[in-house]
Amino acid sequence: MKKFIDSPASLLDTSLQGFAKAHADIVQLNTQPNFIYRKQSRQGKVALISGGGSGHEPLHSGFVGVGMLDAACPGQIFTSPTPDQMLMAAQAVDGGSGVLFIVKNYAGDVMNFEMAAEMLEGPNATVLVNDDVSLPKDHPIGRRGVAGTTLVEKIVGAAAEAGYDLAACKTLGDKVVQATASMGVALTSCTVPALGHPTFTLADDEIEMGVGIHGERGRETTKLVSASEIVEQLATHIQDELNPQSGQKVLLHVNGFGGTPLVELHLIYELAWQYWQKRGLLIERCLVGNFTTSLDMAGCSLTLTLLDEEMLRLWDAPVNTAALRWGI
Repeated sequence: MKKFIDSPASLLDTSLQGFAKAHADIVQLNTQPNFIYRKQSRQGKVALISGGGSGHEPLHSGFVGVGMLDAACPGQIFTSPTPDQMLMAAQAVDGGSGVLFIVKNYAGDVMNFEMAAEMLEGPNATVLVNDDVSLPKDHPIGRRGVAGTTLVEKIVGAAAEAGYDLAACKTLGDKVVQATASMGVALTSCTVPALGHPTFTLADDEIEMGVGIHGERGRETTKLVSASEIVEQLATHIQDELNPQSGQKVLLHVNGFGGTPLVELHLIYELAWQYWQKRGLLIERCLVGNFTTSLDMAGCSLTLTLLDEEMLRLWDAPVNTAALRWGI
């Protein structure tokens, strides 16, 4: 294993310190417990809080700032943050209009955010993101929250910034989740520093379809085929799930898992654009790059969100975070 680390035990703390210094105009770092919170706080708005295991950067800390999250709670690599992190983060950023937790559907995240919500005095609500269509709807633990989380945080973050109340932010968040579907594919596994070796292995002529973002295997191991064929498989699952009608406005997100160069991600975007253009969809907005990663995994995911005029307006609203920035 070759990593730029002193030790697995110190990796997260040192990284968070560097992140906070690099983006000191936008965020601040609280330690013991760790959470990143917005420097330019605003009273009177709904506070948005998310979090999860580290290793998915820039999700979630990279989305703290004007127009997105008010705080992010990072756990250890691929490990849920603790309820005390979430509780203290909520108390630090609560502007008096309630707290909305945005939670990816993983058992540890769900359990610990529920505990924090129960301990928090004052109004709060939760949006559960479960956009991964590689799992069936009736899966025992439900579908995982993956790259669609970024889109939920941006759209709902803009709504909170615009003055939506807690109930309206919750309703909007649920609407975005219902309008969003994602599916990923891996060319390689990732290496968790504490483990020291890849979490699974693939032959040179194999790929893993339907992977999550924690280094776990997907729905099936298949033979490597052309990029066009891979996109066709991913997009078809998403198309079947959302069943968009011709003329529907959409946002197309190509997300890298950390180890795939942009030249390949933009190739994937072009192929996905062609797929949905042939079906009459109007790709009004896009996002291409590494936003919900899995450490150093080579691979990518496609996400499609069906847009209405409200969601389109909120996507375009100004945002100023470490990882997303426009209109400021």
